Amino acid sequence: MLKRRILETLLLTDEEVGKLLSIDEVIKAVEQAFAEKSLGKVQMPAKTYLFYHKYNGDLRVMPSYLESYDISSVKIVNSHPENKVKYNLPTVMAVVILVDPKNGFPLAIMGGKTLTDIRTGAAGGIAAKYLARKNSRIIGFVGAGAQARTQLAALLELYGKFDEVRVWGLYGTAEEFAVEMQSKYGDKCRIIPVKTVKETVEGADIVVTATPSRQPLVMENMVSPGMHFNCIGADAPGKEELDPAILRKAKIVVDDLTQASHGGELNVPLSRGLIRIEDVWAEIGEIIAGLKKGRETPDEITIFSSTGLAVQDAVAAKIAYDKALKKGVGRFIKIL
Repeated sequence: MLKRRILETLLLTDEEVGKLLSIDEVIKAVEQAFAEKSLGKVQMPAKTYLFYHKYNGDLRVMPSYLESYDISSVKIVNSHPENKVKYNLPTVMAVVILVDPKNGFPLAIMGGKTLTDIRTGAAGGIAAKYLARKNSRIIGFVGAGAQARTQLAALLELYGKFDEVRVWGLYGTAEEFAVEMQSKYGDKCRIIPVKTVKETVEGADIVVTATPSRQPLVMENMVSPGMHFNCIGADAPGKEELDPAILRKAKIVVDDLTQASHGGELNVPLSRGLIRIEDVWAEIGEIIAGLKKGRETPDEITIFSSTGLAVQDAVAAKIAYDKALKKGVGRFIKIL
C-alpha cells in the first residue's frame, strides 16, 4: 500500500492509469455520475476551448465537482487529428488533476489519455443499455481508432457477445483493428473489416461513429428502423458524422445539452436550422435517473451524442487514485 504523504501529490503515468482502470467499474461510476448531473448534484461548467487553427487542433479545459461524493477534478485535453502523421503523437492527449474539495490541494496529477478513452467507451456502453435493442447482435464501427476499441469493450461488457462486428477506417486502420480485436475477443464476436461506410452501417443494430469528420459519413439511406447510434467523434464545433436527415427522424439523447448544441453531433444541423434544440429528447442522466424514458419501441431510431463530460473524468480519476494508493502504484512529488 502506498501511504499518502501530507503536502505531496501522487503522480501517475498514463500507462499506470490504464492498468488501474477496468471498463466494468468505470461504467458503474460514470452511470452514477450522469444521474447525479441530471439530479442537479454536480457543478460542471461547459468545457472551454482554445482553437489552434493554423495547426488544425484545439485544447479544452474541463472542471467538475460531484458534491454528493466529494470528488473534484480538472482535465486539460487536446485534439489534433494530424498528430500521428506529423509528429507520431496520439490525436488526443490529456492530463487530469484530482483535487481535494476540502482545501483545493492537488491530490494527484495523472495521464488522462487512456482514462479519456475508457470513460468515453463507458458512456457508449451506458447509452446502449438504455437506448439500443436488448437483442442487438450486429455492431458497425465508423472509425477504427482508440475510441473504437473502448467502445467495443464496453458493448461486450454489456451484451457479452455479438454475431458480427464490422469496422470501417482509413489508411488500413480497419484491418489493424480487426486483427487486434479478433485476437482479444475472438470467442465473443467475429470482427470484419469493410471497405465502405455503407457496408458497416447497413443492417447493424448498433452503429458507433468515432471519427473527426466535418461532413456526414452515415447517410439516411443506410439506416433501418430500430438502429441505435453512439456518436462519439463530433465533440467540437464544426464536426458532424451523421446526415442531419437521420437526426430529424430519431430520438436524440445527449450527455449535456449545452455542450451537445455547441460541439456535439447536433451543432452543425442546429446552426443551419435543420433541427431545433426542442428536438432533443433527453440527457442520458435523465433516463438513468428515471425522469424520462429510454427506448420505447423496437423500431425507434435512437441517437446518443457524446461530447464527454468532466464528471466522467472525475469519477474515473478517483478510481485510479484510490487503487493506486491501495496497490502502491505511482510516486509522490512535492510541488507546493
